[in-house]
Amino acid sequence: MNNVLLRDFLEIPYDKLEEMNLSYKEERMGRASADQIRERRQAYLSDEKRIKAVTVCFTDLEGRLHMLDYDKKFLLKNGDNLTFDGSSIRGFSQQAESDLRLVIDWAAFYMVPADIFGPGKVVVFGDVLERGGQPYGADMRLTLKQWCEQAYKKDGTVFHVATEIEGFLFKGKDAERRYTESGKFEFVSTGGYYHSLPGDALRTFIDRAAEVQRAMGFQNEKDHPEVAPSQFEMNFSYSDALVAADQVQLYKLLCRQVAAQADLTASFLPKPVTGVNGSGMHTNLSIAHADKNLFHDPKGKDGLSKAGWDVINRILTSANDIALVLNPSVNAYRRLDPHYEAPNQISASAINRGAMVRIPLGNERSARIEVRSVAPDANPYMVFYTLIRTGLDGPSSQGDESKRGSTSLLPGNIIDAIRLFKSSKLTSMLYGEEVRDKFAELKQMAADRCPKQLGTLIKPAEVQFHHEVTNQWLWSMF
Repeated sequence: MNNVLLRDFLEIPYDKLEEMNLSYKEERMGRASADQIRERRQAYLSDEKRIKAVTVCFTDLEGRLHMLDYDKKFLLKNGDNLTFDGSSIRGFSQQAESDLRLVIDWAAFYMVPADIFGPGKVVVFGDVLERGGQPYGADMRLTLKQWCEQAYKKDGTVFHVATEIEGFLFKGKDAERRYTESGKFEFVSTGGYYHSLPGDALRTFIDRAAEVQRAMGFQNEKDHPEVAPSQFEMNFSYSDALVAADQVQLYKLLCRQVAAQADLTASFLPKPVTGVNGSGMHTNLSIAHADKNLFHDPKGKDGLSKAGWDVINRILTSANDIALVLNPSVNAYRRLDPHYEAPNQISASAINRGAMVRIPLGNERSARIEVRSVAPDANPYMVFYTLIRTGLDGPSSQGDESKRGSTSLLPGNIIDAIRLFKSSKLTSMLYGEEVRDKFAELKQMAADRCPKQLGTLIKPAEVQFHHEVTNQWLWSMF
């Protein structure tokens, strides 16, 4: 019998997916009533018989995306009482306090391409709560969400974020997990910046991934090969901070899936290959109040307002304290190498790409600051929350922010970054001592499994024990 007749699961054309997801995004950005959004999404799920499962996503403290597939009918009946074993998530609960609750954030609802995620599925993000219903401190998504909501309710302040996320495309599926066997990555292209021919493996991957992003309402802007061999970058429009962070997680997920379907690997290691440029996640940030961009001032230095320079001042003042959040892996500190256009100078500039913070050319709508030192393996929720809070509430120093510390550099290794992070009053204020210490402990575990001196060559342990691609069996056998 024809399997198509037996399995009539939902498959929607890409143009229709884009239309639906953009309408959901407009509701979310317009801050439609949470109750109304929940009712509409639940009604859709109930009425659409071809949907079989709902994929609920959450992110652990290190930034690793987790996905749980719930039967649609079960979810609609039990959506207010979802639990999972937090002790199985590194950086979450201890074994003695394992049960955590998962609450659906119905505004963060995505219709997804059936050829990428499977037919009959939709994706939604969730918030993690304690057993008693209190916010779970290690869920940085919920922390960012609550902070943004409080700011908006107070005086209409909105935090806008856009990211430029670079990655590498390597031959073979699961190339990172198999690194312990091969000891190397194989490029699919050596063309370099913009030099990828139509139809080659890198360009085909970029085109395919960009199609998926567009269908999911990312509002694409441009995509292209990057400077290093087999390196790519795909850019999409700015959004509210929480929406932008969700899109970072989906971006990396769909890139990995598109690559895997072609027997390739999309890698977001900051510096996977010795001798070529690493990958970053340049984070563009602006603040708006009553639809006015507070960073724009055509008479200000580099077109930036005093409010914008104040944010830069505070971020630079605490650059060493928050370096571990922006660069959370052993491998990330290899990228901060001045020989490869690394943004490791604790300074701000409109033209110097070695500066930690750049001021792009902007107008009334696009004026912003660009924090260039962020690694692509960082937890986006933690990064955005940290930059926003530090820029508004962190300590500030005196003097011209654009001239400060051209010889002052970010930490050169994760050991120094952990020490600075743990001793900081700012990080204690941002996350609370328990979460701060838990994050530092996770980073120390990885550091202890890797060489203390980085040297020149990429070491296998940097890949094997990287938090995004950890082979749990290898970790346990260490």
